[in-house]
Amino acid sequence: MKKFALFPLAVLAAAAGAAEPASLPDAVRQGKFSVNARLRYESVQQTNLLDANALTLRTRLGFTTAKFAGWQFSAEGENVSALDGDAYSQSGLNPAAGPRAVVGDPETTELNQLWLAYSSGQTTGALGRQKLTLDSHRFIGDVGWRQNQQTFDAFVLTDKSLPKTTLTYAYLDQVNRVFSRRHAQGRWESESHVLHASSTALPLGTLTGYAYLLDFENSAANSCATYGLSLVGSRKLSDTVTFTYRAEAATQSDYGSSTLNYSALYTYLEAGLAVKQGSFALGHEVLGSDHNVGFKTPLATLHAWNGWADMFLATPAAGLRDTYAKATANLPQAIALTAFYHRFESDSANTEFGTELDVMLTRKFGKHFTGTVKFADFRRDSLAFPNVRKVWLQVDFVY
Repeated sequence: MKKFALFPLAVLAAAAGAAEPASLPDAVRQGKFSVNARLRYESVQQTNLLDANALTLRTRLGFTTAKFAGWQFSAEGENVSALDGDAYSQSGLNPAAGPRAVVGDPETTELNQLWLAYSSGQTTGALGRQKLTLDSHRFIGDVGWRQNQQTFDAFVLTDKSLPKTTLTYAYLDQVNRVFSRRHAQGRWESESHVLHASSTALPLGTLTGYAYLLDFENSAANSCATYGLSLVGSRKLSDTVTFTYRAEAATQSDYGSSTLNYSALYTYLEAGLAVKQGSFALGHEVLGSDHNVGFKTPLATLHAWNGWADMFLATPAAGLRDTYAKATANLPQAIALTAFYHRFESDSANTEFGTELDVMLTRKFGKHFTGTVKFADFRRDSLAFPNVRKVWLQVDFVY
């Protein structure tokens, strides 16, 4: 899983070791351009729909100044283009592809990030359109797998004054979702508060507490208040074997604009062994249900959870239990393997939903290129779901 990351603070930290510019023009001259390009082919076979075949190119171009007198500025544009935009359903934006399966990469050109930040001592505030990810992206993420990144029009305040502790507060004014601004649900008007505290002071690992008070004017059903705790750590069993573990629990209820009435629980347990050649872990995640409403994670990087076939981007009304095995391996020729096997069932109705096999191979080519081959196959046990098979071929360039 991905570790805690906060952008633009990561950019600020990277610049901390360099000599500070003597003037604002120097800060601009010492700034850095960034290029992030991804060419991807995605194939989807889904019950009762025509196959989707999406060949898309995502390009991001950005510029970030060096930090001057505590200030820093960044801007980034993003474009997603398709070879044949009607060879897949762009989340319903192109009627000509209506009978085809969805690939959530609509063609778009937009401002991806535009922020101004100020740092004083161990405290940094950032205002504007920015990327924000917390912990494993389970609740707050950038949906980095999709071509159009999720960003936030927000104010983010982070403080590291306490030893081994990071405190974060964010006010989210707008959520810029992966469906693009052309989609009816591409922008969520928000009056949301994010509170997050993480400490590595305990010998057991990283302890995190959070409160996510999400209120969306034009997506009231996703408005919710979530309070939780997590513990992530590892222990050396020998010189070659490490025991890894993660435990998390949260409670959620309706909040703000929501017209629902529910209170649901979330639990997550994972334990595994890691060696130099790879790792193996077993996990069990439960998204509960109450009054026929499933536990919600509307701002998560959802593709990373509950199977890469994306069958459970919204939690079923009866909740979801995901029992899985995960393996990683370092193969010859510097190829990295990641594989999952999931078994899905409801939380409250004792219904088996299906099983899924996920496999991914990645390899770096030099400093800037990464190749990926990825496969997901969901087989249903309930007619409420389709069978889905997805294949990805991808090349990333980062500079």
